[in-house]
Amino acid sequence: MRYYLVAGERSGDLHGGNLLRALNQYDPGLTSRGFGGDDMQREGMHLFVHYRELEMMGFLSVAAHLPRIFRFLRRCKHDLLKFQPDVVILIDYGGFNMQIARFAHQKGLRVFYYIPPKIWAWYQGRARNLKAWVERLFIILPFEKNFYARYGLVSDYVGNPVLDAIKAYQKGIDPVPVVRQSARPRVALLPGSRRGELKRIVPIMAEVARLAPNWDFTVAAVRSLEEECYLPLRDLNNVSFMWEQTYDLLREANAAIVTSGTATLETALLKVPQVVVYKTGVVEYRIARTLVKVPFISLVNLIADEEVVVELIQAECTADRIMAETERLIHDPVRQEEIRKSYDHIYRMLDVGSASENAARLMVQYLRGKG
Repeated sequence: MRYYLVAGERSGDLHGGNLLRALNQYDPGLTSRGFGGDDMQREGMHLFVHYRELEMMGFLSVAAHLPRIFRFLRRCKHDLLKFQPDVVILIDYGGFNMQIARFAHQKGLRVFYYIPPKIWAWYQGRARNLKAWVERLFIILPFEKNFYARYGLVSDYVGNPVLDAIKAYQKGIDPVPVVRQSARPRVALLPGSRRGELKRIVPIMAEVARLAPNWDFTVAAVRSLEEECYLPLRDLNNVSFMWEQTYDLLREANAAIVTSGTATLETALLKVPQVVVYKTGVVEYRIARTLVKVPFISLVNLIADEEVVVELIQAECTADRIMAETERLIHDPVRQEEIRKSYDHIYRMLDVGSASENAARLMVQYLRGKG
């Protein structure tokens, strides 16, 4: 069969690559094409557009790049009609992919959505659009199933790809975390993988490092960003860098300071106490405040449906507040045990097998009319 996949970010490329690997098992000889990145290309997809060309963040960034977004939408639509796939598989990247979902549906193409947009957080009315344009949803958070059911949407909870990645990492290594016992605690800094995130968070993380000269800080850095993004941290004596080795870093950390996003769940599944931080532009934050419909921003707290980890957002995201909470994570054993028990509960909730394999198996079944 012929598959057209659309992923517009680094994480979507990772999940898309794993999905394609599984699809190749259930549908040998398939043909795939679309928007994505190196991981999807390695699994045999003909890469029409690399996600790096689409990268943007925040309301204002999107508004500033509208002409470019429309240009890529036109290119995607034209390529879809030329390729004529058996199914269009959309992966996250809600704003762009919702437009593609509508177009593909109007042209009579079957549409599956793997990791649909977080409309339960804001713009909940978009669930009606998903119902109209998407044949099947493949969700990765347990609480999403009840939300979509309220709108009459059919969804399959397939597991969580973050847990898949953690299990793959842990396979063959000592299950006991290698947390360094030292007079100098080791704190992992996870500033994110988007330029906009680093621009606001890295200077605050640098200030925390200056406030704690007796702690060792290590940055989880990514090669997809220029080294200049980490500049405020570069010359601090108690700060080091690990490139593309986030899990290795977390395995040795006593605590972590994590920008809200997928990394909060990764940190939880690796059982590292964390404080979640987030800061954006003033206007963007005010817009978000009027739209957000959930009590938390971190996946950890959303999945647990309670405050497992402290979230320091916007005005509360200061070096002093972060420092105080991190010190508590390092030195308070009662707090550490509370967090780890909640982490264990989250792990059990998510553990239903490989998300990519479950999704691929179901997709092929539905396409062959066996589901």
